[in-house]
Amino acid sequence: MRLLKVELKRILKTRLTIILLSAALLLTFFMAWLPITFPYNSYTYTDTQGKKVELKGLESIAYYKQLQADITGSVTPEMVRQAVEDYQACLKKYGAEASYDLPEGVYEAEIMPYAPLLHGIREAFANPDTGIAPSILEIDPEKVDDYYDLCAERVVTLMRQEQKNHPAAQQVAIDLYSQVKKPYLYYPRYSSEVLEYQIFLAFLVLLLCTVITAPVFTSDYQTGADDIYRCTKYGKTKFACIKILSAFIICGTAYCLSAAVFLLISNSLWGWECTKTSMQILFSIISLGDMNVGQLQLFIAAAGLLSLLAVISLTAFFSSRFKTMTPCLATALLFCILPIIIYITLPKEIGIWLYSILPASATSLQTAILYAAADFDFWNIGNIAIWLPHVMLGAAVIEIPLFAGLAVYSYVRYRIN
Repeated sequence: MRLLKVELKRILKTRLTIILLSAALLLTFFMAWLPITFPYNSYTYTDTQGKKVELKGLESIAYYKQLQADITGSVTPEMVRQAVEDYQACLKKYGAEASYDLPEGVYEAEIMPYAPLLHGIREAFANPDTGIAPSILEIDPEKVDDYYDLCAERVVTLMRQEQKNHPAAQQVAIDLYSQVKKPYLYYPRYSSEVLEYQIFLAFLVLLLCTVITAPVFTSDYQTGADDIYRCTKYGKTKFACIKILSAFIICGTAYCLSAAVFLLISNSLWGWECTKTSMQILFSIISLGDMNVGQLQLFIAAAGLLSLLAVISLTAFFSSRFKTMTPCLATALLFCILPIIIYITLPKEIGIWLYSILPASATSLQTAILYAAADFDFWNIGNIAIWLPHVMLGAAVIEIPLFAGLAVYSYVRYRIN
């Protein structure tokens, strides 16, 4: 315990560590606040005197909560049907084919109060053979009474298209969706962009912690201090375990603090009631995850922590192998962005198999577990199908002890052969 305290104190007193941890905290505040300023979070309307009023930030959020108060809570089939009927009546009233053909200000005044109820309605009525969605004008309102049954049927038809050669994946998707709580819940006016910024923050913290971890062994190699440590009673296996554990504690604590502060600030700004909104309202109407926004936030945070620890383990392994910090850090950072490179350059069928098992995959922007949870991708191995988020989590759980063990073994064997 005494050695652990000494090692923690040594790392925390390093100027680079102080700077990076401070940067992580500042980024947390900035990322939590930034989505409030987006053009998406604004509202323009005409007051009783004919003057245009533009609301931004917290004022816009408060106005949306008031505007959509009548549709807050359970999204029942009756409410969706009423929204479809009102939307169709509005378009016919102004002779429009779509909402963008409406006169200026009509959408905001007449459709916006119930617009979230229309989310995914076209997807629910998509053609089972082609997947082409009809316009809302083509939808029969009477059929909307079977809204959630249509969603369940759409899962079946979509998976037949997406996974037509993999019946196991089709069945897993059906089973996952059957567990989703219905009716969905909606609370104005949380945006999926906030979750994307949570992922972005996790990725940035991951990079900063990689820089903190890279010198764990290489700094002692460079200074020659390692030659002294190896001559002591606990200078090999125990010392290596203490160094890796110190990196885990410092980086894990920094990540947890960052994630907690982000969620505290973000949810306070948008409203804590928004955490009860079903993820299907933000993403696909038939997303497979049985989670609301709050549960999805915690799921992302937990997956990010596992990903961080896996990357720290891998970085510690590189640090035990390289004599100097520069190639160690460069290699570790390459593995942080490698999932993005694979996602961009390789075909999807091959890329999924590669990036999903890399330590940084759950937080690496395009490949992040947020998008995997909202999508319908699977690992198909014979008669076994594994949903991609489960693959990512399982890979990280395996990689943490695997790379940490390899780092200890590599450090103990260093310069002996």
